[in-house]
Amino acid sequence: MKNFYPPLLICAALLPSMLFAQGRPEDYQRAKKMKEAMDKLYYAPASINWSSSGQWAWYLVKTPRGREFFAVNPTTKARQSAFDQPQLAQKLSTAINGKIEPYNLPFSTFSYSRDDKEIEFNAEGFVWGYNLTSNNLIKKRSVPVVPARYWGANAGDQTDKPVLSPDSSWMAYTKNHNLYIRAINTKKEIQLSFDGSEGDFYSGFVQWSPDSKKLVTNKVRPGQKHEIYFVRSSPEDQLQPKLESRDYLKPGDALPIRRPQLFLIEERKHIPIDDALFNQQYNLSRMEWRKDSHAFTFEYNQRGHQAYRILEVNGANGAIRALIDEQSKTFIDYSGKRYRYDVADGKEIIWLSERDGWNHLYLFDGQTGKVKNQITKGEWVVREVIHVDEAKRTLIFAASGINPKQDPYYVHYYRINFDGSGLTPLTTENANHIASFSPDKQTFISISSRVDMPPVTVLRSAADGSLLMNLEKGDIAEYQKAGWRAPEVFTAKGRDGKTDIWGVIVRPSNFDPKKKYPVIEYIYAGPHSSFAPKSFIVDERARLMSEIAELGFIAVQLDGMGTSNRSKAFHDVCWQNLKDGGFPDRILWMKAAATLYPEMDISRVGIFGNSAGGQNSAGALLQHPDFYKVAVSSSGCHDNRMDKIWWNELWMGYPIGPHYAESSNVTHAHKLEGKLLLILGEVDDNVDPASSLQLVNALIKANKDFDFLMVPNMGHSMGGDYGERKRRDFFVRHLLGVEPPSWSVQLSSGNESKGK
Repeated sequence: MKNFYPPLLICAALLPSMLFAQGRPEDYQRAKKMKEAMDKLYYAPASINWSSSGQWAWYLVKTPRGREFFAVNPTTKARQSAFDQPQLAQKLSTAINGKIEPYNLPFSTFSYSRDDKEIEFNAEGFVWGYNLTSNNLIKKRSVPVVPARYWGANAGDQTDKPVLSPDSSWMAYTKNHNLYIRAINTKKEIQLSFDGSEGDFYSGFVQWSPDSKKLVTNKVRPGQKHEIYFVRSSPEDQLQPKLESRDYLKPGDALPIRRPQLFLIEERKHIPIDDALFNQQYNLSRMEWRKDSHAFTFEYNQRGHQAYRILEVNGANGAIRALIDEQSKTFIDYSGKRYRYDVADGKEIIWLSERDGWNHLYLFDGQTGKVKNQITKGEWVVREVIHVDEAKRTLIFAASGINPKQDPYYVHYYRINFDGSGLTPLTTENANHIASFSPDKQTFISISSRVDMPPVTVLRSAADGSLLMNLEKGDIAEYQKAGWRAPEVFTAKGRDGKTDIWGVIVRPSNFDPKKKYPVIEYIYAGPHSSFAPKSFIVDERARLMSEIAELGFIAVQLDGMGTSNRSKAFHDVCWQNLKDGGFPDRILWMKAAATLYPEMDISRVGIFGNSAGGQNSAGALLQHPDFYKVAVSSSGCHDNRMDKIWWNELWMGYPIGPHYAESSNVTHAHKLEGKLLLILGEVDDNVDPASSLQLVNALIKANKDFDFLMVPNMGHSMGGDYGERKRRDFFVRHLLGVEPPSWSVQLSSGNESKGK
C-alpha cells in the first residue's frame, strides 16, 4: 500500500515562508516605500564646511521643503540661512533663462570669499559669484573641464617642468636622462650627473635645500608595465566594440627602484646614498629638507610591508641613518594607520605605531631616534590626528574604544598633552561622532548618531568639549510613517571565546516574532577598515539591508576578526589568509543571535557582498557550505594574485607564495555547494574582470551549477538597477522558496534602485 499523507501533514511540511507568504508583490512594494522613506531624513548634515576666516561654518540639509543651506557663526552663536535661496534662485533663473527651484538649487557646495561677503559656486556649466549683502549674481567664468583620471594611473618619475631654487638663482631639470642646472643670470648650463640612461634615469622631481646650495632627486630604475584589457561591447558613441586597457600592477610585479642622489652645487659634487637601509623597497616617499638645510629625510616602505623607516641623510656628506625603524612580523598598515608630525623642524617626531598591540601615538627624540614617551596608551585605538599645537604641546585626536561601556568602534574626540598627561574628552555621548574643527581649532561642530538614534548636530568648545549651541536634530518622521524598525546592535563572543564581535540586526517593518525568517548577511571583510554601520544609516549600500529585509528576511552586518580598528592581534588574523574572512566569528555571532532570537532561521542563511565582499560571499559557499546556502557575489577579487598590487600585498605579503593560491576562490571552486549568483561589470577597472571570469571557468570545469550576470558597459559595481533586482529575486527564490513576482509587477510597484 502506498504511503498516504493527510492534507494537514502536507501543509505542515511546507516551507515556513509559504505558510507566512513572504516574498509577495506587497513585500516588494513595502521595500520600495521603505527606500523612499529612507531618502527623507531631515535636518541631518552630511558634512560641515568652514570659511577660511573661521567666521562661518555651513552645511546642507534636507528639509520638508527641499534642500537648505545653513550657516553658523561660532562667535555670536547665530544660526541662519547661509544666503537668500529664493533670491538666488530668481536671479539664476533669469541669468540662464530657465527655471530654478529655490529649495532644489543646482549645486551642493560653495565657498566663501576671503572677506566672507560673497559665495562662489558652480552651476549650469559656469562659476558664479553671489554677493551676500547686495544679492548681486555675477557669472564669472566657465567651469573648467577636468579629464577623468583613472584611479590607478601612475604619475611616473619624470616631469618636463624645471624646478627653481628657493633663492631664484638656479633652475634644475633633466635632459637625456641626466640632471642639469642652469644659472638664471648667466644662462650657463651645468651637467650634474653623467650616468643616467633610459633604464636608469634621474627623476625630474627635484628637491632643493632651503639654502639653495644642495639638491636631491631619485635615480630611478623603471619597474614593470602591466596592463589589463577588456572589451567595451556596447559603447555609446559607436556601433563597434572598443578594446580598452589600464595600467594595473598586480602582486609580484617588478616595481621601480628609487635611490636618492645628493648634489652639492658649489662643489659640483654628486653623492649617491648608500641603499643598505632601503634596498628592498615597495616605495620611497616624503622626501623633505630640514629648514636649516643640514639634512633631508624620506620614508621607506619595505616590500612585504614588515618594515617602515624614517631615514635621515646628512646634507654635507650623504651619511644615512634610521630615525624610526618600525617592524612587524605580519604587516604594517601604512595605508590606514600612518601618521608622522615633525615638531620644531624634526627635533621631535610624533609617530603612530601598533608596536604595543594597539594603534597609538609616540613622541620620539628627532636627534637620537629614541622614544621619549608614549603619548596615548591603553586597550583602544587612535583613529586620526586632527591638530598638533607645538606651542602648547598638545594635540587633538580621534579615538575609539576608550569608554568600556560603549561600542568599541564609536569614534570620540580628545585633547592630550605631548607627555601623555591631561587626556580630555571633547565628546562623551554614547554614539558615534564625526567632527569638523574651525580653522583656529577653538570650536568644532560634531554630528553624533547611532544606528538607532538620528543625528544630533551641535557646536562645541575645542578646549573642553563644552556645549556652545544646539544646531540640528535629525527628523525621522517619514521613516516612522513607513513602519521603519531601528537596527539592533548585537554582540557575541568570537572564535577565541573572549573577544566581543559587534554587528547589527535589521528586521522588516512587519516583523512578527512568531514567524521564521531566513538570514541574509551583507559582508565586506576587507582588512583596511571596519564596516558594520555605527552611525545612523544614510549610506545607500547600508540601506540595502532595510530594503531587502522588507521582502521577508532578517539582515545582518558585522565585523569579524581580520578587519581593522581593534587590536593588532584582531587585525592580524587576515595576514596571508584572506579566505578566513572572519567567518568563524560570523557564524558564532549568528548562532548566538539565533539562540536569543529563534525567529532567525539559520538553516537558511544567505550572503552578499561587492569587491572584497564579493570574494567573501562566494568564499562562504566554498569554505562554509554547512552554514551558508545562497550567495550573490559582485565584482569579486576572487584570486588575490589577479587584483591590484597595493591592497593585496599589504595583507597577503611578498613574495608571492602558496598561501595566495590557498586563499583563491578559483582554487576551491570544485567545493561549491548551494546557490551562487556572480555579477560582473564588463569594464571593471578596479578589480580585473578576469578575476571573476577565471572563477566562472573553474566552476564550469568542475561541472558546477551557478548563475552568472555580466552587465555591459558597467564598471566596478553591485550590478546597478538590473543587478539589484536579480539579487533580491535570487534570495526570494532560493531562501524563501517562492517564485518572485514578475518584473513587470515589481516595476509597476516602483522597485527601482539607483546604480550601486
